[in-house]
Amino acid sequence: MPCYDSAEIVEETEWMQSISGIIWLIIIACLLPYVFTVIAKMAGGFKPADNQNPRDFLSKTTGLSARANAVQQNSFESLPLFIASVLMAEYMVVPQIVVMTFGIAYIVLRVLYGICYLANLATLRSVIWMLSLLCPICLLIMVIKLT
Repeated sequence: MPCYDSAEIVEETEWMQSISGIIWLIIIACLLPYVFTVIAKMAGGFKPADNQNPRDFLSKTTGLSARANAVQQNSFESLPLFIASVLMAEYMVVPQIVVMTFGIAYIVLRVLYGICYLANLATLRSVIWMLSLLCPICLLIMVIKLT
């Protein structure tokens, strides 16, 4: 069992209760699709000349590259719900620890979703997708209950 001193606990608690933690969650969620974009391009053999029309290049890929592109697209699609739920939860003063917990869970689940998609594990991917979707939905339900 790990041993923590009181300064480490206070530092971790402050991070979970400060607005900077929320900002980091949003930044990470916004950058995550680009990780899969890089994977899609690298796996598909992207060359500098392909930068003339990168969407056309990605639309013609298959296998791992196509799956990475699908993760990228789905990650962008889920962003508005996540960002709106986090900002609404902050605005309605949902406890910070709750917002951070659901936010971190969302990020972790989205990474696992991407890994499952790349590994072509369709059923597990779908379960993880649903769990990741529940994180912002739960935050919005809490917001509704506060109004």
